[in-house]
Amino acid sequence: MPELIINKIRYPVKGILFDKDGTLLDFIRLWGRWSESMQSHYENLLPGWKIGSLPELWGTIHDDTGRIIDYKRNGPLAMGSTGDLLAILALQGYRLGLPWGESMRLVRESKQLADKEMERVRPAFPLPGMIPFLKHCSDQGLSIGIVTADETPEAVKHMEWMGIRQYFKSIIGNDQVERGKPYPDMVEKACMELGLVPADVAVIGDTNSDMQMGNSAGVAVTIGILPSESGLAGECVLQDAKVTVSSYAQLKLEETLNES
Repeated sequence: MPELIINKIRYPVKGILFDKDGTLLDFIRLWGRWSESMQSHYENLLPGWKIGSLPELWGTIHDDTGRIIDYKRNGPLAMGSTGDLLAILALQGYRLGLPWGESMRLVRESKQLADKEMERVRPAFPLPGMIPFLKHCSDQGLSIGIVTADETPEAVKHMEWMGIRQYFKSIIGNDQVERGKPYPDMVEKACMELGLVPADVAVIGDTNSDMQMGNSAGVAVTIGILPSESGLAGECVLQDAKVTVSSYAQLKLEETLNES
């Protein structure tokens, strides 16, 4: 069985389950752009009205020009489902006097427009070192899956955009389970599809809900990934991680030799 080596500690594993956004791909380049597009389209459908700022709504961090440059790892954009985000946005229209059904209709129209923009530009970019690590996992015979708060078709699409769909034997989105993160359901379903038990796999993610999900399922190790340039302390936002790293360069795989 291969061993995953982190900070000189060895974890025997047969598989790895990855969160998607902020773990496999650059969160801001995809979801920052989508969020700005959503807000712009929604405000355009409400002439003369402003719905407020995204930092308060979705947990985004902006520069002086208003551009999204980071996100709060415990905020709705990082941890919530698409349905959660749409409901939060629709609530703003409701507070401005729209009937709930009308506000939700405008939110869904805004999402369709934002999704079309994403299809056109395809802003899915892998985190540094992620693809070489995936290849190494595959070479070592590990079973690899995705457990994401996003919808499954979206997750599959994003992997196809990056040309890495073939590495994943299981892709579990929020739409496939009764309970999303931080409950263990996604891990349990992915392990069933991979023919493994949770104790045989590692979970890698960028939010504490990923860590809680893995721990509640009883996985071998939960690994929080938090790039150093974020300026956030891993022990603060990933307090339930068994291990935290700043990049894939800190993860090593080594085949265990059978003793004669």
